Amino acid sequence: MVMAAPGVFPRRVLLGVTGGIAAYKTPHLVRALVKAGAEVQVVMTPAAHDFVSPLVLSTLSKRPVLTEMVQQQPGTAVWNDHVHLARWADLLLIAPATAHTLAKMAHGLCDNLLLACWLSAECPVFAAPAMDLEMYQDQAVRANLALLQERGVHLIGPEEGELASGLYGLGRMTGPEAIVEQLITSLASRSPLAGKQVLVTAGPTREAIDPVRYIGNRSTGKMGFALAAEAAARGAKVELITGPVALRSDHPAIRRTDVESAAEMARSAKAQFPHCDVAILSAAVADWRPVQAASSKMKKGEQAPALVLEPTEDILAWMGSEKRPGQVLVGFALETDNERAHAEGKLARKNLDLVVLNSLRDAGAGFGHDTNKVALIDARKNYAELPLMTKTDVARAILDRIEILLSHAK
Repeated sequence: MVMAAPGVFPRRVLLGVTGGIAAYKTPHLVRALVKAGAEVQVVMTPAAHDFVSPLVLSTLSKRPVLTEMVQQQPGTAVWNDHVHLARWADLLLIAPATAHTLAKMAHGLCDNLLLACWLSAECPVFAAPAMDLEMYQDQAVRANLALLQERGVHLIGPEEGELASGLYGLGRMTGPEAIVEQLITSLASRSPLAGKQVLVTAGPTREAIDPVRYIGNRSTGKMGFALAAEAAARGAKVELITGPVALRSDHPAIRRTDVESAAEMARSAKAQFPHCDVAILSAAVADWRPVQAASSKMKKGEQAPALVLEPTEDILAWMGSEKRPGQVLVGFALETDNERAHAEGKLARKNLDLVVLNSLRDAGAGFGHDTNKVALIDARKNYAELPLMTKTDVARAILDRIEILLSHAK
């Protein structure tokens, strides 16, 4: 069973399927990858078509399955660019990896699209060998596997079990869910965030007017929860401090603290900040609160009561003043006009390493959406505007930038 929650594995996976009986497991593998949050592009060898239907894999991956270097179409021909495919992929997974394909990989042969992608790949490469016991134990196969491991290929399995020959032994392809688990574990351990302490604030705050009414905002917490899940997926230990939201956080590496007011969020965040390596303050904290909240419900009268406000504590500014060398501090700026200028001002004024700029003028961005459109600005004023994406993908882009900042932090 895949333990990772959906959406915490947003990786572009190039899945190579070769011609072995274990290919019958690949529809389940595609589904497991997609469930874990991956985009999957399937590349099949010609022999793989004898064991599994390309239509099934295309339907499950929601992408056309590719096999030929040049795909013939009525009146034209389309070149399947193996270099582009290899650069698109965050990882290449070959499952099942037959003895024949492993031998070609080990010796640099290139007679199909999958092998061309393998030779062009600069991303991590994983292979799940699948063959009968005698084949797996053959000296040539063992030598090829050892050579591929020396060159950085990560092997998943094989396992002991009942084989296609009817024999029982080592050579059976690892199950789809276990493959996905190993990919998640391996990728998390490679991240600069692995083992780091990450503080994330999320959601709105509520500033009481009386026991019934409050000042609040439209934040749902979706962006902050996506950031917490992505950080945890990369191996970080996450402290998630959230205002009132209707969201769950199931990842075991996330410790959640629920607060209501800006003052409560400030106390919790300030207590955690000295211990964290990265702080990402995505919460929509109220800037103002009533000077005094009524102890009982305010009754409707002929004249509306005056509401006297005072500023709440600026948590981000405090952290910027207290930040130690090597800590990475990230803030959010939600703007409606002069967006970039205001965001850059906040970046400098509050001593941030990165500011994430939202504009309420962008359709599909900001509060209440499953999508977001942001720009990232770092302390050197490097500016990167991202397209409209799901908040899961935005979280990934932000964490990608944070990993770069961490690698340069002193």
